[in-house]
Amino acid sequence: MQINDSMYKQFLDHVHDGVYFVDAQRTIVYWNKGAELITGYQAQEVVGSSCADNILVHVDEYGQELCTGFCPMLLAMGDMKSRQADVFLHHKDGHRVPVTVHVTPIHDDLGALMGCVETFRESLPPSLDQHYIAELEKASMLDPLTQIANRRYLEIRLASAFEEFRRYGVPLGLIFSDIDHFKSINDTFGHIVGDDVLKMTAKTLTQSVRATDLVGRWGGEEFLIIVTHLTIQNTEKLAAKLRRLVEKSFLSTKSTFVSATMTFGVTQARREDTLESLMERADRLMYLGKEQGRNRIVAEP
Repeated sequence: MQINDSMYKQFLDHVHDGVYFVDAQRTIVYWNKGAELITGYQAQEVVGSSCADNILVHVDEYGQELCTGFCPMLLAMGDMKSRQADVFLHHKDGHRVPVTVHVTPIHDDLGALMGCVETFRESLPPSLDQHYIAELEKASMLDPLTQIANRRYLEIRLASAFEEFRRYGVPLGLIFSDIDHFKSINDTFGHIVGDDVLKMTAKTLTQSVRATDLVGRWGGEEFLIIVTHLTIQNTEKLAAKLRRLVEKSFLSTKSTFVSATMTFGVTQARREDTLESLMERADRLMYLGKEQGRNRIVAEP
């Protein structure tokens, strides 16, 4: 059987991973169905553009933009060696998606560079599967807008985690966060865009934590993250990662880009704590961050 270009494309369009090709000038010449599903960008929106246009705006966990510096594809094309990296791409809806990318340079029979192929696969926490979401929805524990845990479910899980801390000493940390200047976003761009910012933020947070962590919407523009089995120092590091990734997320509207920042209060349960004192401390630390200028983390053991 002879295989032509059309058949190759059919094969690749049935691959669940994202696959795209660039030529030697880093112009995107092919974008498969898997790439469309993972990124939200259709092939006609991407093919013909350059990687230098930074459509996916890859960043690492420190928020560093890779397309303008340590781009795996650019490095692979430079030394003709394959690369692998864990990065966060920009979804068309604005949020960050954690993916593992594999980049392989392509050369002709004489060894001259022809281009590059990149494959990428989502690396989401197992807790984000559709069965989990459906179960929360049935129990009325899912926030209808952001599709993450609501306050009712957060309170149940927090009480359970606090009991494990009290009985067995399992470390329990809280990250309490709030979108900065959210009223201004609503007033400037309207409530539909405001809702989109909430959904974008929720997805960035939930897709950037460990499988054992729980992210939920506490109310309004406030989010709570329940963290177990980490020291206060590592909980603060997690909050720092989330702050950077939220800051690097953005929505594309007809006229402009809309982004948001968050302020985080980070604390850990103490022996003398009650649930109320633990939450009050996390809330106080978050508002202290607001007073200090926003888009920051304030932590206290």
